[in-house]
Amino acid sequence: MRRRVIASLLALSLVGGSVSTVAAERRSPAPSEISYGKDRLQRVDVWPGAAKGAPLVVFVHGGGWKRGDKSMMKESAKLLHWQALGYAVASVNYRLVPDTTVEQQAQDVADAVALLKRDAEKLGFDGKRIALVGHSAGAHLVALVGTNPSYLRKTGLSYADIVGVVPLDGAAYDVPAQMGENARLMGDTYQQAFGTDPDRQRALSPTFHAAAPNAPAFLILHVQRKDGASQSRALAAALTKAGTAAQVQGFAGRGLRGHMEINRKLGESDYPATPVVDAWLAARFAQ
Repeated sequence: MRRRVIASLLALSLVGGSVSTVAAERRSPAPSEISYGKDRLQRVDVWPGAAKGAPLVVFVHGGGWKRGDKSMMKESAKLLHWQALGYAVASVNYRLVPDTTVEQQAQDVADAVALLKRDAEKLGFDGKRIALVGHSAGAHLVALVGTNPSYLRKTGLSYADIVGVVPLDGAAYDVPAQMGENARLMGDTYQQAFGTDPDRQRALSPTFHAAAPNAPAFLILHVQRKDGASQSRALAAALTKAGTAAQVQGFAGRGLRGHMEINRKLGESDYPATPVVDAWLAARFAQ
C-alpha cells in the first residue's frame, strides 16, 4: 500500500503537480509551438522575451523518462517569473521510454537547442545566451547533455553555445549507484530507462562524463532526499575536479513531496531557491 501511495505521489510530481497560487493569479500569452523533428513529441513551446535579444531559458520536464509534457510549463510560477525578468522561455517535449531510448531523449534535447539557436533571431531572443534547466528526469537529461559533448556535437553545436546548466533535484547522475539505492521503490522505472548493462548505465551517467569538456557552469539544486543530495554533491565534486564551475545547494523539503515542490514552487518570490537561480542566471547571461 505504501509503495502505491509513493508511486502515486511521484506520478503527480512527474506530470506536473498543482499550479502555484502565483501562477493561478496571472496568465501568460499562448506560446509558439515549433517542431525540431518528425515525431509528434519532438516539439517545443516558446514564449518570447520582454524585448528582442532577451536571454533564453530552456526547460526540460521530468517524468521518469516515460511521461510528462512540455505543457507543464504553462502558467507555472517559473514561467511567469522568468517572463517578469524579461527572459524568453522554451519548454521541450522529447520522445518517451519505452518507445525511445534515453540516448535518443538526450539527443532530442540537443536537437531542440540547436533549432532554437538557429531560429533565435526569428523567435526574438539572443542565441548566444541560452541556459538549460531541467527537473527530475529532465535534470538528468540536461546534465547529460551538459557533460557528454557528443549530443550537441551531432547538431553542429558545442559548449560555447550554452551558458550553463541548472539540474533541479535529479538523482540519476550516477546511474549504477541510483539503481542500487532505489531498487525497491523505483527499480522498474530505472531498469526500463537504463537497462541492465553496466557499461550503458555508466555511459548515461553525467558524473562519469564530468571530465572536461563540459558546459561552462552548473548550478545543481536538490532537496533533502538522500539519493538526490548525495548524487548532486558527487556530480558537483567531479565537475569541480575537472575545472568546471559547479555550485551545489540544498533546500528544505523531504522525499517526494520536496521533489515536487522544487519544481512547482520555483519562481515564487518566497521560495528560497528562486533568488539563487535568479542570481545565477543573471550572472551567466551577463557574461
